[in-house]
Amino acid sequence: MPVLPDIAPDTLQAHSLEREDVFPIREVSRLTGINPVTLRAWERRYGLIQPTRTESGHRLYSLADIEKVRSILGWIERGVAVSKVGKILAKAEPLQALAKIIPDELVAADYAQWQQRVQAAVSGFEEVQLEQIYGQIFSSYPREVVFQDILIPLWKKLLQQHDAFGQTSEWLFLDGFLRSRVLQRMLLMRVMQPRRVIVCALGDQVRELEVLVTALYLSHVDSAIQLLSIGQPLDELTLVCERVKPRALVLVSNHALATDVSRRLNRLALSLDCQLLLAGDASELAQESLAGSSIGCLGSEGVMMRQRLKQFLAGNLDT
Repeated sequence: MPVLPDIAPDTLQAHSLEREDVFPIREVSRLTGINPVTLRAWERRYGLIQPTRTESGHRLYSLADIEKVRSILGWIERGVAVSKVGKILAKAEPLQALAKIIPDELVAADYAQWQQRVQAAVSGFEEVQLEQIYGQIFSSYPREVVFQDILIPLWKKLLQQHDAFGQTSEWLFLDGFLRSRVLQRMLLMRVMQPRRVIVCALGDQVRELEVLVTALYLSHVDSAIQLLSIGQPLDELTLVCERVKPRALVLVSNHALATDVSRRLNRLALSLDCQLLLAGDASELAQESLAGSSIGCLGSEGVMMRQRLKQFLAGNLDT
């Protein structure tokens, strides 16, 4: 719940009249994963955030401030220097305000237009053109939207059709392109710190791109993701974790868990010294059956995955 520390009665009344929830810096840090020192630096050095203050000088952040923190983080994760983020936000804010009044059907139509352009480039095996379109989409939307709503649905559509003559080559072209670009982003965002998170596929029904995109969603400026190859034996993960000593092991699957797999996961969780987490559609399907176990569920959407991972690692979310 929002907290209002050290607020004088007149200040509290003013906030009540505005009907705006405000949060202290420690709560903003917990919600966003950005430490207070960094939040203060973004305010003092770059003027990116302007929280209100209580009479005793404590910072109070609105929900809009928290969204801005997440937006700043998103641009930094995409390789933009923090000193340049302010100019980008200044240009983007009018568009974000406009987006709130644009009907959902127009947003869906925009997604469809991007998909048509991508598919046209793929059909012609035009890598340079595909690269340009890919960059344009990223300049218009955050990475979760780029993959969840635009690129992965098209990738899945081509995958379903790839038995037809010519479709296999098109799907392989798009799949190879996306895997290489996601790997590039992962390398740019990698921070070599001991608090690592291992991400790997659960079983052989998960494709490499699905694992890569999940790892990209989970990537954060103060954590390092280590990917294991497709085909990693489940029984050897205890050995891998003993040597790597990660803070969490994330298994990715988009299929319902068989009974024997659930039993093996519970045994694996008991053998690990780190948190065992499940991501993808499987975590949504298995959430009730895993309730009360030591296995955590991250969900299948990018923003939720990253937030839940941070909360699990901070000890603020139960399995």
